[in-house]
This record gives sequence, structure tokens and C-alpha cells, in this order.
Amino acid sequence: MANYSLADIKDLREATGAGMMDVKKALEEADGDKDKALEIIRVKGLKGVSKRESRSASDGLVAAEVITAGDGENEVGVIVEVNSETDFVTKNATFITLADKVLATAVASGARDADALLAADVDGKPLSEIVDETAAVLGEKLVVRRVERVAGEKVTVYLHKVNKDLPPQVGVLVATDAKGAEIARDIATHIAAFSPQYLTRDEVPADTVANERRIAEETSRNEGKPEAALPKIVEGRLNGFFKEVVLLDQPFAKDPKKSVGQVLTEAGGTVTGFVRYRVGA
Repeated sequence: MANYSLADIKDLREATGAGMMDVKKALEEADGDKDKALEIIRVKGLKGVSKRESRSASDGLVAAEVITAGDGENEVGVIVEVNSETDFVTKNATFITLADKVLATAVASGARDADALLAADVDGKPLSEIVDETAAVLGEKLVVRRVERVAGEKVTVYLHKVNKDLPPQVGVLVATDAKGAEIARDIATHIAAFSPQYLTRDEVPADTVANERRIAEETSRNEGKPEAALPKIVEGRLNGFFKEVVLLDQPFAKDPKKSVGQVLTEAGGTVTGFVRYRVGA
């Protein structure tokens, strides 16, 4: 049994800012030798991890890649968000290299959530360790916030720089059929700009629609609208809500006289899914 006490753990945590379990493992590996344990913590990049945990990481970047699906016919888009505390670190080459590794790991592992991604193996250790090691080098809290996959006959990726001096902070994946792929880039830039929440009206939760209908009716009554006209007014306002949140109902960015759905119909294409990330949103 390792020769160390609770006081040793406390002293080493205060000296390094590392987490309790990391300190205990280091002391066990060092057989209770605090100096050697300190060296182990430094080598593993764990110093300061605990102190950084309480800080906010709201900056960062979005990265994405499209690969061929396992069936060899369809495509899969993978998108990740990796956060830092400041934009100064966001544009640092070390951080960008980490983000590239996070994306590559997401693609290779098939992870569908951040926990699974962080647990994925990278050269014999979990990705989470590499994130912690990089955080120790950069001196900031780093977070792999989320990952998502979108599959379809064709998948198009669009990455947008909010600031020309920083990596992309808005990312969009759009899944379409072959015909839809011809205008998918325009659809993706539209999604980046107008932030739809749903693809179709059918995807909007029933309780959300019911609540919007209730609000529209109460608002109309408070405005003194004639009772006989309420149904038509309420439906009009509900349609306005759908135009805000549903992709196919939104006025198309490049031609607001047409909806996105109309543009797709004219092109003979279909959007089957999409995802939009904005750093910190």
C-alpha cells in the first residue's frame, strides 16, 4: 500500500491544482514520494486542471468533415465544437491541432456524444487526457462540448468565420438527395444565417405549437380583434412562427420571395436533415 496521507493529497492538490483522483494516482505511482508525484503530474499535463474546471470556456471553434458511409453509397457528416476561454487561445496553433485531433477521433470512433468522444482511444489513451495535457500547455480550460453526425445520400459542410482572424465559429451540415446537393451550399449558408430549429412543421413538438397558438389567440383578443376573425388571425400568426423556426418555411436568403421549400421543389431536390453549431450558443 502506498505510503501517503490525506495531508499529502491536500498539499499536492494545493501545489498543482490537479484533481483529487489524479493526485492519488500520482502518489500511488510514486509510492508516496511527493516530489516524484509532482513530477508525474507535470509530465502528464495535469497541473492546474482542477483550478481551470471552475472557469468558463465560451470561445473556441467548430470543425467538420464529410466521409463516405459504411455502405459506400451514402455520406456522413461529422461536426464538433471545441471550446477555450479566450479567442487568443482559439487561434493558437496548438489549440487548432487539438481540434483537428478531436474531429479525427470523432470520425474514426463513431462517437455520438461528448462523453463517448472523450473516452475514445487515441494512441493508447483516452482523448480526455490529450485535452487535459493541451490545457496544461495553454493554461486555459478546454472543453470538447459536443459532436453530431448527419447521414444522407449527400452531405454538404459549410464553415463560417465570424471574425476573419479566428477559426470558424459557425458550422452547418446539410444532408440531401443527389438533386438537392446541387443547391445544398446555398441552403447551408442560409441555415448559418437564419438559425432554423426544425426541418419541417411536423418536427415542431405539439406542445410548442399549442403554446404558440394559445399566445396568438390571447394576443389577438387583447388587441380587441373581432371574435369571428380570430381563427384566421391566429393561423396567420402561427404561420409567422413557423417561418421563424422551420427551415422549409423560412424565406430563402438569396430570394426572400420564395421559401426554402419552394426553392428545393423547383430544383427537384430534398433536404433530409441538418445541424447547425455556433460556438457558445
